[in-house]
Amino acid sequence: MRSFYPAWFFIPAIALYVVFFAVPTFAGFYFSLTRWTLFDQTFIGFDNFVRFFQDPQLVSGFVHTFEYGFVTSAAKVVLGLALALLLTSPVLGRGYLRAVVFFPVLVSTIGIGITFKALMDPFHGIINGVLGSVGLPTPGWLTDPSLALWSVAAVDVWKGVGIATLIFIAGIVAIPQEYFEAARVDGASSWTIFRNITLPLSRPAMGTVIILSLIGGLRSFDLIWAMTGGGPGFTSDVIASVIYKQYQAGFYGLSTAGNVVLFIVVTAIMVPISWLLNRKEAEL
Repeated sequence: MRSFYPAWFFIPAIALYVVFFAVPTFAGFYFSLTRWTLFDQTFIGFDNFVRFFQDPQLVSGFVHTFEYGFVTSAAKVVLGLALALLLTSPVLGRGYLRAVVFFPVLVSTIGIGITFKALMDPFHGIINGVLGSVGLPTPGWLTDPSLALWSVAAVDVWKGVGIATLIFIAGIVAIPQEYFEAARVDGASSWTIFRNITLPLSRPAMGTVIILSLIGGLRSFDLIWAMTGGGPGFTSDVIASVIYKQYQAGFYGLSTAGNVVLFIVVTAIMVPISWLLNRKEAEL
């Protein structure tokens, strides 16, 4: 007879999952249908969602969220793969370079945001100081409405490309060396080896990087808030920052509804992408 003894080891994990994920998730769905404070609550149905979608900030926040998420994710995939190819080749100081690339991942996101906010200051920042000293334009990186969101995105890519590189390195190193040796014996060029061996066999790593980067980009808040606070105006607001502003204003039910919207949007985007990537991986 099968013993139920091993099943008991699942109980701590299940308990933690229920307490810290399942219960808060269902509570969030319920409170999104109420007007609540710490002391009382009133059920109002879908009024919070109606009000949330009537907020003009939400429209721009949605657009900025998708732009920010997809651009930063694509940049991390491309740069991470390029750096991984470089750092798995016999380059001088490879170990040191790997540490340099991965170092920003270890630094606090808020600390990086505050640091780059000072560096990108249009009047006293080092970046504009260097550009001005050589006669180049000195744009308002965080004060120009057309540049603010993309300036934060560039910092996000700089901070997050290290983890993408690490995942790609693991994927490339796991490819059997016999494939590369056979290709070189047949006279294959570096581009041919990359296109026909490295890229296809790195697809599992690429799928992981795409999923992690896209989820992080769509849910991004802390770096944006530390660098711009959603400004100037609302030009760098994303869904998460709009939700936080509603919470600051005391509209707790409205902000909870925003969190539900964000959860549904991220799930609706990531589930089909994850299914598609896993299907292609299975075809390999």
